[in-house]
Amino acid sequence: MASISFLRLSPLISPKTLAKPYAPCSSFTPPLPLPLKSPSNVRFSHKSATTRMSYNPTPATDRLISAVAYTLPFFNSLQYGRFLFTQYPALGVLFDPIIPLLSLYRSIPYASFVAFFALYLGVVRNPSFNQYVRFNSMQAVTLDVLLVVPLLLTRIFSPGPRGLGFKLMVWGHNAVFLFSCFCFVYALVSSILGKTPYLPFVGEAAGRQI
Repeated sequence: MASISFLRLSPLISPKTLAKPYAPCSSFTPPLPLPLKSPSNVRFSHKSATTRMSYNPTPATDRLISAVAYTLPFFNSLQYGRFLFTQYPALGVLFDPIIPLLSLYRSIPYASFVAFFALYLGVVRNPSFNQYVRFNSMQAVTLDVLLVVPLLLTRIFSPGPRGLGFKLMVWGHNAVFLFSCFCFVYALVSSILGKTPYLPFVGEAAGRQI
């Protein structure tokens, strides 16, 4: 009887009600792992490491040679400051520390010509020195040559001891002296710090010669 009852009930059971076996869905794709992001600090550290490797400080010897080179035009420009020293005697106190060096420089015969050719032939045209020293030396040589122009103009026109010509000469000499002092201080500080100074009206002309 139990079998008969089971047979009667079996057609009532729908195939849809039967548990279906698990079939993997073909459209399902497992999530991919997220791409690793390189942190910004890693790139920065790599960049900073590259910067540190490429940084090359200027040697102390090159700084010293460059600083000494600018003393040549500075010593030769002191003659243009005689009117300012006469008008302002207190200004000469600033130059008292260099008087021994200036006296030694002027005590050597033809010291200006010897220093000029020694700097030009021994440093500027010497490939054993690097670009930094040669450029600074060339700037000093170019400035020294330009300082001769006002002196030549004074000898050509020879203004008298008074009048408009004399006033123009005084103003011109004062301007040349102040300009040379500015160039010397600027170039000296830049050379000590290992930086390249670019003097106005001089740097471009010196760069073409290197």
